[in-house]
Amino acid sequence: MQVGGGNDQLMSEINVTPFVDVMLVLLIIFMVSAPMMVEGIDVNLPRASSAAPLKTDEENLVISIQKDDQVYLNDQVIDIQFLTEKLQKIFENVEKKDLYLKADKDVSYGIVVNVMAKVKAAGVTSLGMITIPEEE
Repeated sequence: MQVGGGNDQLMSEINVTPFVDVMLVLLIIFMVSAPMMVEGIDVNLPRASSAAPLKTDEENLVISIQKDDQVYLNDQVIDIQFLTEKLQKIFENVEKKDLYLKADKDVSYGIVVNVMAKVKAAGVTSLGMITIPEEE
């Protein structure tokens, strides 16, 4: 930079200090907010010795049953009476009809069986149960 003088030339250097400041502020915001972004419904999953990690790159439908018998389809609350109809509409033009069930370990067995029957009635070909691997 030149101070004074009669040169009317443009400065060709970029001041990156404001850019770095903005990027650091954005980084801090994301670092603080990322742990707050919880995916799915909070369910106390049972442990199973044969639990294997899911290896898939695609987004799957998950039915969650909470301790208070509240049923969710992904993040949306759904009435169990309309579960079959809703799943039939979702899988209407889908070739691969896969679904995962995530139930709290304190949910009564009857509720889980009822949901599984509704899922089967909707024509779902593959139903996976989500559990936590048992520690050795």
